[in-house]
Amino acid sequence: MFHVSCFMKEIVPAIIAKDLGELKEKIKLVEPYVNSVQIDIMDGIFVSNKTWNNPEELKNIKTELSIEAHLMVEDAVAEAEKWLDSGARRILIHYEAIFRNQELGVRKWEIIFKKCAEKKIELGIALNLETAVDVLEEICHCESADRQTKQSRGITARLLRYFTPRNDVCIINAVQLMSIAKIGHHGEPFDARVIPKIKALRQKFPGVKIEVDGGINLQNARLIAEAGADVLVIGSAIFKSENTRESLEDFKGIV
Repeated sequence: MFHVSCFMKEIVPAIIAKDLGELKEKIKLVEPYVNSVQIDIMDGIFVSNKTWNNPEELKNIKTELSIEAHLMVEDAVAEAEKWLDSGARRILIHYEAIFRNQELGVRKWEIIFKKCAEKKIELGIALNLETAVDVLEEICHCESADRQTKQSRGITARLLRYFTPRNDVCIINAVQLMSIAKIGHHGEPFDARVIPKIKALRQKFPGVKIEVDGGINLQNARLIAEAGADVLVIGSAIFKSENTRESLEDFKGIV
C-alpha cells in the first residue's frame, strides 16, 4: 500500500549559533521568507560541537516565527525540560540519547512527552543515519501501518499510543531523519542512505510528520521530498548562499 503524506511541504532553516547575537542575526535574515526555524542545540558531549544554549534568552527574542529546538545533547530529558517555557513550538530529542536501555528509555520518553503535552508543545524524535526506522516499530511493537489491529507486549505497550497512526494522524508529532553521517556541523555531505529510510517510515507510519536534516541542497531536495519528507531542514545551503531570499525561493520552487 502506498501512503501519501497529509502535510504541506515546508522549508525550515537550521540555525547553529555560537551566541545570542548570531542567533538573532540568523533569525532576522530568514524571518521574512519562512514560517519556522530550527535551532540546533549542542552540548559538546553528544556531539563534538557546542552551541548557544539558553532557553531563557529565547523568550526575549521578538519573532513571529515558530521555533523548533533540536536537542543534540547527552541528557535529553533534563535538557528538554529547560526548554518547556522557552516559547519553542516543538522539541526534538535523539533516540540515541534516551533509548540506550529500552525500559529506561520508555520511562524517559513518557516523562517528557507528558510534560510537553501539558505545555502544548509538540515532541519529536530524531534518528541518526545509522539508526534504522525499525527501532520505532520495536518500541511500539506494532504491526505494519496498513493493518487494522496493532499488537503490543510488555513495556512497549505504553509507547504504542504515541506512534500508532489513527485515521492517518499520528500522536507523536514528528520524526526527524538525519541525512548526514556526522551530525553537529553544517556543511556535511548528504548521504543517500536516508532515502529508503524516508520511504520506509512513510509506509510504516503514514500519519507522522517526517523531517529530514543534513546536507540538503538544490540537487537533492526534490528526491527527498518525493521520497515522502514533509519538512526539509536546511542550514548551509541557505546561510552560506549569496542571496538568502533567492535561495529559499529556489528550494520552495523545487518541493
